[in-house]
Amino acid sequence: MLLHKPRGYVTSRHDPAGRPVVIDLLPPALRRLRPVGRLDFDAEGLLLLTSDGELANRLLHPRYGVPRVYAVDVRGRVGRAALPRWRRGAVLADGPAVPLAVALGETRGERTRLTLTFAEGKKHEVKRYCAALGHPVVRLVRLAFGPLTLEGLRPGAHRRLTPREVARLNRLRAP
Repeated sequence: MLLHKPRGYVTSRHDPAGRPVVIDLLPPALRRLRPVGRLDFDAEGLLLLTSDGELANRLLHPRYGVPRVYAVDVRGRVGRAALPRWRRGAVLADGPAVPLAVALGETRGERTRLTLTFAEGKKHEVKRYCAALGHPVVRLVRLAFGPLTLEGLRPGAHRRLTPREVARLNRLRAP
C-alpha cells in the first residue's frame, strides 16, 4: 500500500505517547501492514506499507542505494551560486551525507524550495543536512521512494500498488 502520510502522525504501528499513528489512517483489514522506513512526526509524504520483510530490507538498506526524493522548504535564501556546495554534501555526526541530486525551486520571502535526492536513509538525514548548510527545514515532503511516487495521492489517502509498481519493486530484489 502507498500512503500519503500527513503531518502530525507517527510512522509506527503504536505510539506509547498516544499520538496518532499512520496505521490509524488505514481500514482495519490493512492494519497488519508495517511502514517501510520513517517520516518524522512533522514530515509528510510517500510511505510504503507492506508485510514483505525482504522487500522492506531491500528498500531500506544503504547497500542497495534506493533513492528517496524530497521537496524541502528551508529557511533563508539559497541561490544558484550555492548549488555546488549543496551538491558536495556535508559531514554529519554519523558520517558524510551527499545527495544524489539537488535542484533549486522557487524562493518566497525568506524560504527556498529545494528538491533533494538521497539514497542512504540515515535518521533525520535531510533535516540534519540542511541545518549543516545553514538552512533549517521548515517543511519536508517525500515525493518518491525508489520507483514509487506520491503523484495524485492527497494527504491521508492510501491506495494499493499498481501491477506495474509491484513489478518495479520486484526488480529491486534481483542481485
